Amino acid sequence: MMLFGVFMSYKAWGLYTNCESPLVVVLSESMEPAFARGDILFLSNPKKPIEIGEICVFKIPGRDIPIVHRVIDRHDSSSTGSQLLLTKGDNNNVDDRGLYQELHSNRGKMWIEPKDIVGRVQGFLPYLGMFTIFMTDYPMLKYALLGAVGVIVFLYE
Repeated sequence: MMLFGVFMSYKAWGLYTNCESPLVVVLSESMEPAFARGDILFLSNPKKPIEIGEICVFKIPGRDIPIVHRVIDRHDSSSTGSQLLLTKGDNNNVDDRGLYQELHSNRGKMWIEPKDIVGRVQGFLPYLGMFTIFMTDYPMLKYALLGAVGVIVFLYE
């Protein structure tokens, strides 16, 4: 019942923030010094246009893991009202155009669109996501913790 409550709270928070994933963990050093590996980011998805300098989390089709990078350039189309965005990690030497081309079926793609944005960073908790990273990097740890929880539930029921 407790797990159901946590899940429903997470989903309600997602509805409130207009974001399918209101929490993400930074998995690489590409955004240092702004965010370190293991930081938990709080996301929202306001309806206003994305500004240069905002830190966004975006997904590219064909890649499961979202990317956290800063918007460094944008092009607005006054006729259609659409935006095209260019991103870059603060700790990276080059922008993400190579990444867009590599992962899209359209090899000429040089920008992402707002539909690719999962959310915009509103706040963070430093290093609290390291637990998630350890669980991913060391699967035996995950199984040991699940087994320990199972034993505790069995013994205290």
